[in-house]
Amino acid sequence: MRSDALASLDHAEFQDPSEAICVRTGRNLRRLRTRRGYSLDRLAKVSGVSRAMLGQIETGKSSPTLNVLAKIAAALEVPCGSLIIEEVEPTTVLLTRAASKTLSSSDGKFETRALFPYDGDRTVEFYELRIAPHHAERADAHRHGTVENLVVAEGTVEVVVGKEPYILGEGDALVFEADVPHIYRNMTSGPAVVYLVSTAREIIHI
Repeated sequence: MRSDALASLDHAEFQDPSEAICVRTGRNLRRLRTRRGYSLDRLAKVSGVSRAMLGQIETGKSSPTLNVLAKIAAALEVPCGSLIIEEVEPTTVLLTRAASKTLSSSDGKFETRALFPYDGDRTVEFYELRIAPHHAERADAHRHGTVENLVVAEGTVEVVVGKEPYILGEGDALVFEADVPHIYRNMTSGPAVVYLVSTAREIIHI
């Protein structure tokens, strides 16, 4: 989830082109940093640029010098231009079932289909889960700040969050912090279908 500072800048009109570049650089930095899996602290350590400065760049509050950009780009292993280029994403994407990315467990009793394009960086992901009759699928704890919001489309599913069980029928939804181990269990003799939205949020401290 982006910070309020970044969200409020989405619809801003810039009279000064340099200000627009500054904000764009912040967006690109955060996108490339999260793609690399770096926290602000980690990037500060490998780049030699202070955490405070990185935070200010990401929120569009500071315009980095070329030297600072070069240090950050080297740490992220990308060209400097990647930090200032304006990305244009398609507004409409067709995802056919035949072309979608589907992952199955080794026994074939649990199937996950991504309902979003894999290219690009996302803080929100949308999945279709198919669970075989009476099968229980265990999931490890996700990184801190991950929230899952799921709804049962078919069947009856027990979701165990940590040690707390929840029984969901068709149309029932559950929202939970997914930074603890959790289980999806199909309690019926037929297949269960669940739609899940996973949101990764990060708080930027400056």
